[in-house]
Amino acid sequence: MSQIPHGQMAVPPLPPGWTQHIGPAGQVYYYSAQTQESTYVRPLPTVPVAKKEKAHIKTPIPGTDWLRVVTTEGNVFYSNKVTKQSSWTMPPEIAEAVQAFDTQTREQQAAKPVPGAPVTIESKATRRAEKEAAKRKREEAQPIDEIATSKKAKMEEDDEDEDDDSDDEDSEEEEWQREAAEQLAREAEEEEKRRKEEEERLKKAKEEEERRARESKPQLNMPDKVELSIEEGKALFKTLLREKDINPLLPWDTCLPQFISDPRYVLLPSVTARKEAFDEYCRERARELRESAVKKEKAEANPKEEFDRLLKEEVKSTRTSWTEFRRTWKKDRRFYGWGRDDREREKAFREFLKELGETVPEKRAAAQKAEADFFALLKERQEIQPGVVWKEIKRTLYDDPRYDAVGSSSLREELFNTYIRTIKANPSEASSKREGDRQAQSPEKESKESRRERALREREQKVKMEQGRVSMNIEKSRMGLHQEGGERAFKTMLVDAIRDPQATWDMAVQQLRIDPRFTSSPLSHNQQVKLFHDHIAHLRSKHYDALHALFNEHTPALNTRFGELPVDTIVSSPHTKKLGYDISQVEDEFYRWQKQRYAEARRAFDEMLNENSFVEFWGRLSKMKDVTLDQGLQVTSEDIGEDDEPVSKLNMKTLAETVDIGEMVKVLKRDKRYTDFDYTPEEREQWLRDYLSNLSAPKLSVHVGS
Repeated sequence: MSQIPHGQMAVPPLPPGWTQHIGPAGQVYYYSAQTQESTYVRPLPTVPVAKKEKAHIKTPIPGTDWLRVVTTEGNVFYSNKVTKQSSWTMPPEIAEAVQAFDTQTREQQAAKPVPGAPVTIESKATRRAEKEAAKRKREEAQPIDEIATSKKAKMEEDDEDEDDDSDDEDSEEEEWQREAAEQLAREAEEEEKRRKEEEERLKKAKEEEERRARESKPQLNMPDKVELSIEEGKALFKTLLREKDINPLLPWDTCLPQFISDPRYVLLPSVTARKEAFDEYCRERARELRESAVKKEKAEANPKEEFDRLLKEEVKSTRTSWTEFRRTWKKDRRFYGWGRDDREREKAFREFLKELGETVPEKRAAAQKAEADFFALLKERQEIQPGVVWKEIKRTLYDDPRYDAVGSSSLREELFNTYIRTIKANPSEASSKREGDRQAQSPEKESKESRRERALREREQKVKMEQGRVSMNIEKSRMGLHQEGGERAFKTMLVDAIRDPQATWDMAVQQLRIDPRFTSSPLSHNQQVKLFHDHIAHLRSKHYDALHALFNEHTPALNTRFGELPVDTIVSSPHTKKLGYDISQVEDEFYRWQKQRYAEARRAFDEMLNENSFVEFWGRLSKMKDVTLDQGLQVTSEDIGEDDEPVSKLNMKTLAETVDIGEMVKVLKRDKRYTDFDYTPEEREQWLRDYLSNLSAPKLSVHVGS
């Protein structure tokens, strides 16, 4: 019998009364409303027991040792009474006898009288004679078949002989059952032998295929059963709990459905051992969470610096008001994390604005000088008259350095328009200018009255130019306020509408087009795009921080590889999905974060060495060259903490030589910044030696004996 091909089998239906449900942890369980029973194992439907197939009619084949047997299921087989052989097919040697017997049976059935017809004496006698002759013939040739044939004849003739033949029928039934059982047993043995041979052949073929696969590609051979100690089993069980991210505050019964189906659940031999490992995990995990919270609090332990950083990053203009700043950032932790109340925060805000205003007077003076020089440049050009277009005039001013001193092209155009308005307000300005030039050429002919009038006109011109400059500054301030208001409204709109960190500008425009704050914004296209990208960067930074926190939770050491992390948990986290990262991008981000983490740990290691006075003292002391035993430093017993010892001279250089790297390591290994590099002790020791080599000998601040 060939094996059933491997593949997925159809799931059998549930028995009546059973229903399928999903628990809170997502695991499937089954419930019976009749028995009030629940189980995680799918119940199988009850299969009705088929009735045993038995012999129903046995008919001897005349002239042979064979019987034709019809079963209760309507099947026909042939059985040999002598050899006890049975066959579902007709043996060739009895084919003619069976054909003759069937022909005779059909003729006898055709000769039978019609039911209800009158029975004559001759017919009865003839039938009785035929029966007796047939009986004698069977007794002579086939004594075994006599019972069945005579019984059949008697049943047709007279029902009184049934009791006499019952014992013979039972013995014949038992004999046939034994024959059939033996035949079926032989067939079953042959089928079992054939099945085992087929299984052995398939097994050898499979082993040969696996052997070839192993030879072509090295594989990790896992044993079927691993003998583990209790401690190893506990470690693997805790790893299972960490991968499932089991909440340490929940009880055993609540968490059990989340990991009971994992193969590592049975690594511990008893439920008691599993509960003990679970309790240990809960204690360790709760301690880790507390330490993480403490670290986070320490990172945010200086809220004043966070508030100052917020001011430096967000307040760029002295025109920013406290009300506007508070309304924008009042929900930010950096804002409300410092200060007793808003008064203290407002005071710091005012001081920052004052400092901001003091840092720009030089720039402001330079800008005013550049504007005055630009006005002088325009005044020197006689072709500048009312009605002249700025685009035509500015081509003639490119070469003058006073043109480039005004950095903004829009500001140059505003200054030009202000100058034109001044000329329109005083049409005699050009003529007075030419007259002034002419009078400058002949000052001896200029009268006192003419000089007074010229001075008055120049004064008026200066006043008007100053007024134009002031009005221009006012207009610029008004435009700046309008610009800041537009930026604030645009940022608020982005916060309200754009929350997807993967959004693009084209996608955002389709969404923002219906917002009136977008259509009426005074900002240019470039400014809007810049604010949008700043907003997206802010959104992504939040998810980056959350992803890095997830890395930190599962990365105990600086040399942890990406494959050691619960990759499925990290990739399926909501922050990773928000960033749109696949597993390769998550791996790149992990190694980028690990590199930054290593650099920070390295800086912390150097800070630890600089802070440790023990290492610095003995490291510097070991550099002393000129102090000998006779000229040793005066160190008394009080200095070394021994009051009962007499005062003596000690050679500190000799003492320093006794303090080697090992003594320093004993002091440093209590610091976490030192133990972070336990995975690379040689490199860590080399850093320590490099630090000691860069130290210089101490300056002697004590008296050296002469």
